[in-house]
Amino acid sequence: MLSRVADSIYWLNRYVERAENIARFIDVNFNLLLDCPTVIQEQWEPLVVTTGDQALFYNQYGQATGENVVHFLTFDRTYPSSILSCLFAARENARSVREVISSEMWEQVNSIYFMVQESAQGGIQSMAKLREFFDSVKMASHLFAGVMDATMSHNEGWYFGQIGRLLERADKTARILDVKYFILLPCPQDVGTPLDEVQWMALLKSASAYEMYRKRRDHRITISGVVEFLVLDSEFPRSIRYCLLRIEKALHQITGTPLGTWRNPVERALGRLRSDLEYLTLEDIIQTGLHEFLDRLQLQLNEVDHQMFDVFFRLDLPTPHSLSLL
Repeated sequence: MLSRVADSIYWLNRYVERAENIARFIDVNFNLLLDCPTVIQEQWEPLVVTTGDQALFYNQYGQATGENVVHFLTFDRTYPSSILSCLFAARENARSVREVISSEMWEQVNSIYFMVQESAQGGIQSMAKLREFFDSVKMASHLFAGVMDATMSHNEGWYFGQIGRLLERADKTARILDVKYFILLPCPQDVGTPLDEVQWMALLKSASAYEMYRKRRDHRITISGVVEFLVLDSEFPRSIRYCLLRIEKALHQITGTPLGTWRNPVERALGRLRSDLEYLTLEDIIQTGLHEFLDRLQLQLNEVDHQMFDVFFRLDLPTPHSLSLL
């Protein structure tokens, strides 16, 4: 497969997944406000901090109010990782490989983009409408993944798309967990209180993990339980370990090397990361520190992405739509 085509399919899936996960970021605060509106102040700055783009945000907006943060992450055309920008980039990547992807995939990308563009132009006035909009973004992303799985041949291109989607998902699950760290940073005295449990519940809901967590773990929501479920669980599709296991299988389908064999830099980078997670325990994470562990994990995921580019996509000139990680 041409490196240009592989690169575009990879980034098409990353951008659609990124748009969905930005909606999930914002949903953290919405869930908190619904669960305890009289107890917790609106904390919007953590959402900006976890993107790593707070300098850009403060240069443009000045103050981290709910309205400013939501607009920055959702509709800001000058911010490359806003929902609108991601879907524009996804559409451009899809356009460049229309001869490879199915017409249903192209139609679904167009549908998501125009839905978000229309909302950006018309404005959304109420919280209820905003939550409905973000739910629509998430469901549209799910529909795109389903359409791709059902209408595209499961060949090399499909596997590149899977890697892009799951690598993005692993990174954003780590960042959603990191939101909780920054929310707790000013008030460590809340750890272990009912408010702490409500915050972890809101985070689980934002990752669509609350119901599966309770079905698997019929007890009180705790930091140890949530971290273990979202980082180390091998069956939940949004957990980091699950994503890495599926990425490794897809990668070996592309390279033709057997699982457990690492013959190029991307296989080695991914193999190290996946192996570390296999032997990691919850106690190791807590001892390292949750934020420190997640920060290191994000750097390792960045390294996998860089190696993907060097091994598979550098043969041709890079496409103009491939941006760096959020």
